[in-house]
Amino acid sequence: MRVGLYPGTFDPITLGHIDIIRRASALVDKLVIGVAINRDKGPLFSLEERVAMIEAECALLSEQTGTEIIAHPFENLLIDCARDVGAQIIVRGLRAVADFEYEFQMVGMNRALDDSIETVFLMAEARHQAIASKLVKEIARLDGDVSKFVTPRVYTALRERLG
Repeated sequence: MRVGLYPGTFDPITLGHIDIIRRASALVDKLVIGVAINRDKGPLFSLEERVAMIEAECALLSEQTGTEIIAHPFENLLIDCARDVGAQIIVRGLRAVADFEYEFQMVGMNRALDDSIETVFLMAEARHQAIASKLVKEIARLDGDVSKFVTPRVYTALRERLG
């Protein structure tokens, strides 16, 4: 069974994330969405809320693709998480050149830690390339319309959280 790991904080999950999840589902039999527990980032949504959002947004996608998609919180090294879930590949989404430079360094470090786990980069569709959770939260905090960046369920959660 081909297992992939798509890690991130997903605070909140965006249409860009969902696009990468949909496309990664074609590459693996099981896709683990690694939800990073990163206390330093001070997430808007709790770990439980982020996991619930991912599960809700990916349920239909899992049915449509036939790929098992699960959310898996983690707080250890990414490469250790990949080993824990039996992943042969790590999936990373790219938006811009700046993403590539950072991800290139991460791949080098991960390969040094375990060269049996490959990293696969997927570009988000052009209409989703500018979407970043950080920017979505900032726009929502300033009462901007983020409905074209997130699903209706996530939009509602943002409005409820930010008032």
